Order: sequence, then C-alpha cells, then structure tokens
Amino acid sequence: MGIVNNALSGASGQSSGYNLTNSLRFRRSATAYLNRTPGVAGNRRTYTWSGWLKLGTLGVAQEIFGAGSGANQDLFNFNADYQFVVFSANASQTLLRTAQLFRDPSAWYHIVVAVDTTQATASNRTKIYVNGVQVTAFEYTQYPSPNYQGSISDTGIHYISTYDGSNWAFDGYMAEVNFIDGQQLTSSSFGQTSASTGVWIPKKYTGTYGTNGFYLPFTNTASTSTLGNDFSGNGNNWTTNNISLTAGSTYDSMTDVPTLTSATAANYCVLNPLNKIYSTFTLSNGNLNWTSDTVNMGGFGTIQLPTSGKYYWEIVMTVSAGGSPQIGVGGGTASLGDLGAYYRTNGNKEQYGGVSGNGSSAYGATWTTNDVIGIAYDADTSSGQITFYKNNSSQGVAFSSLKTNFPNGLFPVFQNNASGTTTFQANFGQRPFTYTPPSGFVRLNTFNLTTPTIGATAATQANDYFNVVTWTGNGTSSGRSITGVGFQPDFVWGKARSVAYGHGLYDAVRGSGKLLVSNNTNSEATNFLYGYLSSFDSDGFTTTAGSSSNENWNQTNDTYVAWNWKANGAGVTNTAGSITSTVSANTTAGFSIVTWTGNGVTAATVGHGLGVVPAMIICKERSVGGEYWHVKHQSTASNTNLFLNVTNASTSAASVGDGILADLSSSTTFGFATAGSPGNVVAVNENGVTNVAYCFAQVAGYSAFGSYTGNGSTDGPFVFIGFRPRYVLIKRTDSAEDWIVMDSARNTYNVANSSLFPNGSFSETTDSNRQEDFLSNGFKIRSSGVWLNASGGTFIYMAFAESPFKYANAR
Repeated sequence: MGIVNNALSGASGQSSGYNLTNSLRFRRSATAYLNRTPGVAGNRRTYTWSGWLKLGTLGVAQEIFGAGSGANQDLFNFNADYQFVVFSANASQTLLRTAQLFRDPSAWYHIVVAVDTTQATASNRTKIYVNGVQVTAFEYTQYPSPNYQGSISDTGIHYISTYDGSNWAFDGYMAEVNFIDGQQLTSSSFGQTSASTGVWIPKKYTGTYGTNGFYLPFTNTASTSTLGNDFSGNGNNWTTNNISLTAGSTYDSMTDVPTLTSATAANYCVLNPLNKIYSTFTLSNGNLNWTSDTVNMGGFGTIQLPTSGKYYWEIVMTVSAGGSPQIGVGGGTASLGDLGAYYRTNGNKEQYGGVSGNGSSAYGATWTTNDVIGIAYDADTSSGQITFYKNNSSQGVAFSSLKTNFPNGLFPVFQNNASGTTTFQANFGQRPFTYTPPSGFVRLNTFNLTTPTIGATAATQANDYFNVVTWTGNGTSSGRSITGVGFQPDFVWGKARSVAYGHGLYDAVRGSGKLLVSNNTNSEATNFLYGYLSSFDSDGFTTTAGSSSNENWNQTNDTYVAWNWKANGAGVTNTAGSITSTVSANTTAGFSIVTWTGNGVTAATVGHGLGVVPAMIICKERSVGGEYWHVKHQSTASNTNLFLNVTNASTSAASVGDGILADLSSSTTFGFATAGSPGNVVAVNENGVTNVAYCFAQVAGYSAFGSYTGNGSTDGPFVFIGFRPRYVLIKRTDSAEDWIVMDSARNTYNVANSSLFPNGSFSETTDSNRQEDFLSNGFKIRSSGVWLNASGGTFIYMAFAESPFKYANAR
C-alpha cells in the first residue's frame, strides 16, 4: 500500500480561536533553510518578527532569522547555552541574551521580536515576547543606539534557519511565521489567551505587512518551492533549500502544530532528548531519528500512552549493528527504563519487569532494516493490548495485560542491543504514514489525548483548585488582604521568602487563626505574638499582626509566598471510619481536609472523603506538642512514613514507640499501624488528642504523585507528570535530606532554582545544587546535588498543574 495521509477520527479535543494546519520541519542534518533577497529596502529601524517554534536538537547554536554578513549582520538565534539571543555583529549595537533557558522539546513556543530603534528609551528599542509575556530578565543587555539601521529589511540576503546558508542550521519546526515591516507590535497582534484553557494560542494577524513583510503558513505543498510562498499579498516568496516532500523520513511538511485543530493536526509526540536512561544516543531531524552505537534503550516519546483510546505509530530501522534490536513500549523514567514489552528482529516478543511475566517467546516474522513496523496500542481493552505489524501484515496480539503489568505508564520506545551503530526513524503521524492504520486507531498527538476533568474549560482551570501567590510586606497591622488566588482557599500554606520565619499552615476546617507549623512539632497555636491568617476571603485571605511588632506575614519589605488549595469549606461529619471525623472534600481536585479526635485504637480508621485511594496524606496532632508530622506517600515502602518537620529518611516510626499512618489502600478511609517497641499509635491517633490530615488523590492532568531514581548528573532524570507544573515538592526517601518546594510563581522561567524547605524556617535559597526545569509535560532535574539527584537515591514528589499537557505551551 502506498503513502497515505488519511484523516483519522479521534477522541474529542478542545480547540478554540485560530487553528493551524501545517508546520515546516527544518532538518539540521540536511542544513535545511529558506532564503530571500528583497528587491528594495524597507524600514530598517522598525519591524516585528513572530513565529511558533518547536525545538528539536538542543544545546547547539541555531539560527532563527537574520540578514547581512560580517560586521553588518543582524540576527536572532538560540545559543549553545539554550538562551535566546538578539544580536548585531556591530559591537556597538544589539546584544540581548535571555536569562531564560529554552530546552523544552515537547511543545511549542511563541516568540516575537519587536524592534524600533527610534524609541527614546533604550529598553523599548528591542522587545522579546515568549508565549505572550514580555521578557524582562536578561543575562546580558546592550540595546541598539538611537536610529540604528540594521541589515534586516535591507536589500541583502535574508535567511531563516541559518545565518549564511551553511552554519548554525535550526533543527525543529516552525509554524505561522509573520514579518511586519515598519511596525513594532506586541505579541497580542499574533496571539491571545484562550478563554477556555487559559493558555496562549495563535491568533490570525489582520494588520498590514509593509514593503518587505511576509506571512509563511507553509500550507502550499504542491512542491518544495511553494512551501516558501508568502501569503501576505506582497508576493515576498522564500526559496527553500534542502527541504523535501519525498515520501518517507525526509518528508518535511508536517501537521505538528500548536493548536488542537483536528485528529490529524495538533502537537505531536516526538522522541524526547531529555529522557535519557543512557546518554549514548543522539536525536536528529526534529527528534524523529534516533541513533546509538552501543547497547542502549532510548527513543522514549514525549507523550505517555493514555489509559483509554487506540493509538498507532510506525518505526523503521534504517541501520542495524546486528544482534536483535527491539521495538515496543517501555517505562519512561530512570527507575522504569528497563521495563517494557517488545518485538525483536528475530521474531520473538519479550517482556521485561512489570508486575509479572518476564521472558521471551516466539511471536511473529523476523524483520530487518527498512521494514516498516506498525504498532497499534489499544488502551480500550480492559488491560491494554498491543499488536505489531510488519509491512502492514499483522503479527497478532503480542501482549494483552500492559496496563495491569505496567501501572506506572508506558511510552513508545526502542532499543539497540549490540555494539555498533543502530538507527531508528519514528513517525507518530505528523507526516503521512506508510500504511493505513487499523480501523479506529488514531495518531499520537494532543488532540487525541483524553480531555482532562481539570483544565479544559474556563470553569475548571487548574488555578481554580490550586494556586500560588506572592507578595511583599507593607507592615499593615490592622489587616491586609492578599488577593490573586482566584478562589476562596480552604488550605493556605504560607512562608516568608526573604527571612527565616517558620511555615504557617491554616485550613477552613480548623478555622482561621489556628496555626500549625510544618518545621516544628508544636501544637496548634491560637495566641499570636507574630502575624497570622485571620480570614479566608473570596479571592485569597487576610493577614493580621499579632501582639509583637514583628509581623511575619506582612513585615515591611519582606517577601512571601502562599500555596493555596480548594476543598469544600468548613466540612461535614463523616462516619465512614470507626472514628467520626469532619471532612472537607473536593473530589474533583482530589483533595480533602480531615479532623478527628483520637481514640488510641491501633485498628481505628478515619474517613477521608476522596472516593478513591489517596496518593499522599500529611497528618499532625493538634492539641499536644512534641509529635512529628507524619507523611504517607504511595511510592514509599510498606509500613513506612516520612516526617515533614525533619530530614529523616523513610522509616517505620519517628521514634521508638510512635505509631505511623498505615499503607494507603482504601477509597473511603485511612488508618494507623503500630511501630517501634512496645508499639502504639502515639503521634497519629492518641486517645483524646485532636488531629488534622491533608489528603491528596492523583487527578490526571492536574496532580501527580510518584518517584524517581537519581543519576548524580546535572543531566538528571526526566519525570513525566502529564502537565506543565505550577508546584513541585520533592523529598529523598533513602537518606536524610531536606524537603524541597519549587513553584512557577517564584521561578517564572527555566532553570527553576528558588527553593523553600518545609522542614526548616530557612529563607529562600537559590543555588546550583537544587535546580530543575519545569516543562510542558513534566520536570527534569538539572543538578547533581544529593537533595534532588543523588546517584541511586530514591525520591518522591507531589506536583500540581499550571496547565494539562494537552493544552500546554513549552516553557
């Protein structure tokens, strides 16, 4: 069967605004680029460039757009340090280098460069916007001199993707490229915030273009030359170089776009350069080609296979080192990298790890280089099954219990198992498939992902259930309203950033003005020497001074942060357990607040109100002091707890004789377990003592609770969580290290390195030992420090979303 580009019907997706259909892939390996030489000069002082970009190769200098040569060259690019740079070769002119690092290859960036050298204020002469937000943090700034005239829009040759037709070629995808000659515009001329998802999306530019202005939607696929056609009406067409429309892996007209247009046009899965179980492989051609010269597992996709739906993709091995390479699905974190289910070139099927069933057995035909292996993953079956196709011939169902055997999730993957070079080429549907997928199977892109319960509509955004606010104190003692939360919070966890004051935890079930502190074992406080939260308000909360002039929630010029969760008000009586409790539960967001009075019974249970098994519980005695904060996480070992107020590793008790929270197993209740000697339930259910617990359940696209294993490298583990994070809490469980909290309100761009510590009153720390990137689909550790990435260390995390990956932009 020949090449097909069929329109597959798929799961519903949310699309709003102006939808795109095409992008152009630039293959650095082929030095792909566009060029144009204007016939007349335009406005060399004032212009705007706008484009959507999805990154392929990372960590090398890559040109985006520029003109001129030698000392007359003006351009902008990504440098080898992942920064975006606007540059003039004339040393007295422009050099802007962002503090922000661009290394998210799983989604799209919108970048605008707007220049007007006639502006009186230097910082207004060149502006950069990323995803609708003007960049204000730069590692280096040198703005152009007044009325500087550069080479852009002059009569010299202009390039997209290289600076001279041979060097610094871009690797990745571009879509919706506009150049406006004679106007300095903002990003709002080309994009807007989606009313339904709250994410920055494309908007059709409707203004004028000027003499040398152009619009490149890359939609005319009649020939490679027409791919560079200008749709502005100016006829300023571009010449394509080393761009291909030949069927197969070099086909460069893609339906990978930054909008949820259709089942065939959306943000596509590619291979993830950040997800490295081993480092000895390279990705190329927009992260669709994988090459390794040693025994190596790799080729993890950027999209985790969903738990429902039917998905199809194709893999071709073009070079083989011998042995028996394999294709299939595998775990996508450092701790799961050797787990999966595969079809080998010798015709066998093989499963590693999982809950059960290791081993190899006969399966289908042998296969070799240039055979097209189709993979059909059916998540709609009760346990998840996979079928492999060799050149459109089904080999039958290979595995039928994948969701059961691999509950932590699977990704597309392949492996070289011999020394020597092996190369695979992946196609998830962004270019035409070689063969028609089986009936009902769709491409692996964001349109075809399940619509999340949180984040898909204006009424159910992630920031309607969890949000972060920051403020600077002004010393007001009579009561200061802190707003911007977006809802009335039921649980507020606040911390001074610039000074070493303790963490303050308040909730609506216990009532405002009742303080617990995560970094000590004190009982609940109600008589305040220092400032406190005095009320929960419709858009935040009010902070009021205590009897001391030292106001640690609003001290003049001190900076603060508060993490806010929405439950369900003051709570209701819950009799699900053997102890009657008061529960405020938000089952949509997987969060509840529980209070109860202990009865000293080891086998006692308390209702949590979530309706599903919790993923994590944080518990504290209120009416007596001296007892630890107990934490039970689904990824810690059976019958062990962590303790929020100390750095201790996971253990069976805080001290001899203390009880612990029991393993998480019930959709209605949680309970307690004896530990130590003689063994009792002190600290979690002591007779007559009041307690509070904060209970969390995982909600796809909104919250995630899991674990990873450190590798001791600055190129640390990638953790897929299915959303762009707003908040991440991490704790090493096999050693005594700090709890660490980062959020996108304090870390507005990558790399994120501003940390706070729930176990200590320390002020905010920014250092290279605690660094991570927040990404469109998860986070990646970027430091080798023992706090986040000790080699072989085990770490648990709790994360909450800014936006589900289905809708998220690159960060």
